[in-house]
Amino acid sequence: MLRWETYKVKNGESAAILFSRVGLSARLLHELVSSDKEVEKQLTRLRPGDRLQFGFDENSDLVQLRRTLSAFETFRITLKDGKYVSEVDKKEVDFQYNYAEATIKSNFWNAGISSGLNGNQIMELAGIFGWDIDFALDIRKNDSFRVLYQEEVVEGEVIGRGKIIAAIFKNQGDTFTAILDQKSGKYYDENGRAMKKAFLRAPLDFRRVSSNFNPRRLHPVTGRVRPHRGTDYAAPVGTPIWAAGDGVVQKSSYNKFNGNYVFIKHSNTYITKYLHLTKRTVRAGQRVKQGQTIGTLGGTGRVTGPHLHYEFLVNGVHKNPRTVNLPQSKSLTGKARQTFMANAKVSMDKLERYSKLLAMK
Repeated sequence: MLRWETYKVKNGESAAILFSRVGLSARLLHELVSSDKEVEKQLTRLRPGDRLQFGFDENSDLVQLRRTLSAFETFRITLKDGKYVSEVDKKEVDFQYNYAEATIKSNFWNAGISSGLNGNQIMELAGIFGWDIDFALDIRKNDSFRVLYQEEVVEGEVIGRGKIIAAIFKNQGDTFTAILDQKSGKYYDENGRAMKKAFLRAPLDFRRVSSNFNPRRLHPVTGRVRPHRGTDYAAPVGTPIWAAGDGVVQKSSYNKFNGNYVFIKHSNTYITKYLHLTKRTVRAGQRVKQGQTIGTLGGTGRVTGPHLHYEFLVNGVHKNPRTVNLPQSKSLTGKARQTFMANAKVSMDKLERYSKLLAMK
């Protein structure tokens, strides 16, 4: 029977330092890393927090070394017939469904946590519906959501959360439905229309936004009445600002009114503008992708406090970015749509079944 000792890799600790701490020689380490390319890879790429188990025989000789790679994978080095050999032990991962729902009382994040979703799932849900709902400013009390998602199970124990399979979000009286297409990994509504649009509703992380900055039409500095040509987001200085859609940077500059600003031309029809940035991270003429960071929020120019002023223009006319109809990405057609619609019905039936079961508790 082996005697096992478990060690966690410390900050700045190499395999050589770890082996010394365990009481193993540099010669043994050299023997191990020379025996197998995979062993060399595993032992020369240790990270702080990695968990290694050392198995010793009655003579205190190393017989087996295990490195935990994940909840279902373990890298193992074993002494066999005088030589060290390696293998990866993979446990079978099963999937099961789970369900969460909540009505928003204070904010979306808190509702997500109270429903049992974790942080990654809350952000995933916001990402799925982020082309239809401005999660920074348009979430209201009594909005609600229902979510069917997968869980990863190993030997009867839940080890992680999988993808969201289907979800329904009710926002200010409107109902939005999203269903995962298992083949493409993309989300579509109940009619096979892509959830993804050409533009994000909000060009920053909703968790960072504290309010709709200065909704009045009076200019905060001059006091004059002015048309409100965009949406203002109050958030901490340095908050990353994202390109709302793919396009080419038309302007990246500074003036005393706009401060640091970026204008992006997305087509002959659409232009978006981002004002009062602390810094700009793109240059004029540069191509950008939807969600790419183009700068950080600040308080430069003629403003009374840090915020992002965001404008959305259609054929040169200012539109409300939170309500304007956005062009869609490609939706499903033909056989792909037929297959999706059949699978979508199964997913939605599961969601409804779980919802009823929860209501009965």
